[in-house]
Amino acid sequence: MPIRAWVACATILALCAAPAAQGRTIKISTWNLDWLTDRAAGDPALPLDVRPRDLADLRRLAAYATRLDADLVGFEEVDSATLAARLFPPGRYRIVMADDRVVQHSGLAVASGLTIERHPDLVTLDVYPPDAPHHLRAGVDVTIGDGTASLRILVVHLKAGCRDAPPADRRPACRTLDRQMAVLRDWITERQDEGVPFMVMGDFNRELTPTDPFMRALQDDGPLTLVTAGRATPCWGGAYFIDHLLLGNQARSWLQPDSLRVLTYDERDPAQARHLSDHCPVSVRLAMP
Repeated sequence: MPIRAWVACATILALCAAPAAQGRTIKISTWNLDWLTDRAAGDPALPLDVRPRDLADLRRLAAYATRLDADLVGFEEVDSATLAARLFPPGRYRIVMADDRVVQHSGLAVASGLTIERHPDLVTLDVYPPDAPHHLRAGVDVTIGDGTASLRILVVHLKAGCRDAPPADRRPACRTLDRQMAVLRDWITERQDEGVPFMVMGDFNRELTPTDPFMRALQDDGPLTLVTAGRATPCWGGAYFIDHLLLGNQARSWLQPDSLRVLTYDERDPAQARHLSDHCPVSVRLAMP
C-alpha cells in the first residue's frame, strides 16, 4: 500500500476510534426553604408561628447552598428574589421567580453558563377562585440550555394536607390537590406531545410512588421516571419523600444512576436545624447529550 494511502487509512481509523464528545453533566436540586422571608414577625401575611430568619440563619443557609453546589436549584417558599440571591449569589446564579400573589414564591436558581428561556408561569395551579382569601402557588416554567441540549423545567409547590390519602378522599386538601394534579397532568401531556425532554420538580406535598393513583394519572400519556421511587429521605428521621423530581421523554435516559442525594443539616440542636428549613435539598445528576 502506498505510504500516502496508509496514512489516510490510519487517520480515518483514529477518528473513528476517538471517543464521542461528552455532553455536560448538571446537578439539579429542589429545596423548600420554609417561609424564607424578611418580613417582621406578626406581619399579617405570615402565620403567627412563623419566625423570620436572622442574619446568622441566612449565612448558614448560604453555606449549605454553597455545599450543595448545584447547577440548577428549584426552590420553594421564598418571599423575594433579593432573599434568594442571599443564598444563590449573582456571580454564580441568575434567579427566576414566580410572579404570583403569595409570600411563598417558587423559583429557580440557574448557574451562569446556562441559557434561560422563560415561559409563562403555570398560574392555573392556583385552582382557588379569584375572591379566595388565600391563593395557591404558581409553577415556574423555563427551558434551560447548554448550547447543545435543552431541558424544559417546571418547579411546583402543591397543596399540603393530602400526603397519602386516596384521590377520592373528600377532605378539602385532597380535593384541591386532585384539581392541581389535573393541571399538572395537562402540562406534562403537552410536553410529551411536543417530544421535548422535561423535568417537574418541587414540593408535591405527596408521598408519590409508582403505584400512587396520582402518579399513575400523571403518566396517562407516557412514562415518567420518579427519581425518588422506593426511597426514604434521611431528612428528619427517614420519612418518605414529598420533594420529588420527575423526568420525561429523553431526559429519562440522561439520569445518572445512583446520583440521588439528600443534603442534611449538621446542627446538633434539632430545633436550630429545623429553623433553617423543615426540608433538606434533594438532588440528582443528568448527563445532557
